[in-house]
Amino acid sequence: MNLIWDPDSPKVWDAFHREHRGALQQSWGYGAALARLGVRVHRALVEFEGRPVGLAQFICRRIPAYLSLSSCSRGPVWAPALDAEARRALYRRLRAELPAPRLRVTLFSPDRTAAELVPVEVAGLRRVMTGYSTVMLDLTQPPEALRAAFDGKWRNRLVKAETEKKLQVHVNSNVPKCRELLEREGRQRESRNFHGLPTDFVTHWIDVAPSSAAAFVIARADFEGKTVAAMLFLLHGSVATYHIGWADDTGRDLNAHNLLLWRASLLLRERGLAAIDLGGVNTHSLPGISRFKLGTGGAVRTLAGTYC
Repeated sequence: MNLIWDPDSPKVWDAFHREHRGALQQSWGYGAALARLGVRVHRALVEFEGRPVGLAQFICRRIPAYLSLSSCSRGPVWAPALDAEARRALYRRLRAELPAPRLRVTLFSPDRTAAELVPVEVAGLRRVMTGYSTVMLDLTQPPEALRAAFDGKWRNRLVKAETEKKLQVHVNSNVPKCRELLEREGRQRESRNFHGLPTDFVTHWIDVAPSSAAAFVIARADFEGKTVAAMLFLLHGSVATYHIGWADDTGRDLNAHNLLLWRASLLLRERGLAAIDLGGVNTHSLPGISRFKLGTGGAVRTLAGTYC
């Protein structure tokens, strides 16, 4: 196996990432956008007989006591033909050869459930965190099957939104409207005192993409000439990841997000995307948004956990 650190080959990386439906955190654009924010990023491309069989992107930062933390979130991405013993050996090599300071903690969070993860693969690693849960919407199924999977109450809210004639929906890659959403997100974070990736991340994500249409889709709802709700999806390979959502009181009363997600799903499906990753589910700390995601009938994936 040939391990190439920090390759200058985004086309090769993106092609492999698309083929194997890698998560947002393992896309080339994710690392490139964070690098523009001053974050240290290291990538490893694994080749066998001249062909890529794996990739791992690490986000690195300094922590107290002169340590560095390197995290491979929802990765590495492996070719299915790579057996568990080969993966185990590669985990060791990645940890040993990572070009970061010696005093470091290296974390891996495989994008696989406990049932999918072969124990041999992570032998010698210690699980230090429980798994992240997300909901995946399969866009390869017909629209009628996608809609039929909605929870009854979720579907009723969708129908209610569809019957509101004054509610106008737009789904596109409009950069000015995306900037408006990011400004609203910034104010929302301040008022609710919560944090996430910097809103500037999205600006850099768009800048490093081949085009705005390849970078994102924004779905927004206008009511009586005023935007009342919006949802932002970041595109990577064959997957769209839900990134930001916002609604005012009118948007919530009109169930605008149900209609926005439905219309966005149809457009993304038409454009050939295979899935929407709706992001984290936590019914304890975020019950409302978690119920919304679960109500779509998508597949709940709880990952195996984080290993050190």
